Amino acid sequence: MEVYRLSRAPYSDHLSGKGAAMKGARWNSQGVEMIYTAGNRSLAMAEVAVHLSLATLPPDFMMLTIWIPDDISLKKLTADSLPPHWNAFPHSRETQRAGDEFIAERAFCVLQVPSAVTRGDFNILLNPGHPDFSRVRIMDKAPFPFDRRIFS
Repeated sequence: MEVYRLSRAPYSDHLSGKGAAMKGARWNSQGVEMIYTAGNRSLAMAEVAVHLSLATLPPDFMMLTIWIPDDISLKKLTADSLPPHWNAFPHSRETQRAGDEFIAERAFCVLQVPSAVTRGDFNILLNPGHPDFSRVRIMDKAPFPFDRRIFS
């Protein structure tokens, strides 16, 4: 499976959950390392764009193409299995608990969750502490300049 991630250039050579752990996000609490990726490039862009404005848009984003072997353990969460308002902003503590449990249990390397930004698309969350994570690879990285019209 190929997944995608937008990353600032200085952090684009390796996969780390340290950035997500700094503040926490929808699917992880502060201090819990998790890697957020998307099922397609457009979703990777949308997931980053909702947190930026033209004034805060860094010029050095890189689009990473990441390969996850098909036989790596994967758990899927559907919107129907999630609590009401799972996709609200700001995010709920309930979604963080679900992600924190995924990381702590280490039963799966990959967690597929519905996107809160783009209905019908999926985020692919990676557990960097899972034994199979060492098999996940960055296949490609390329500069990704945002089209400024997105922010106008």
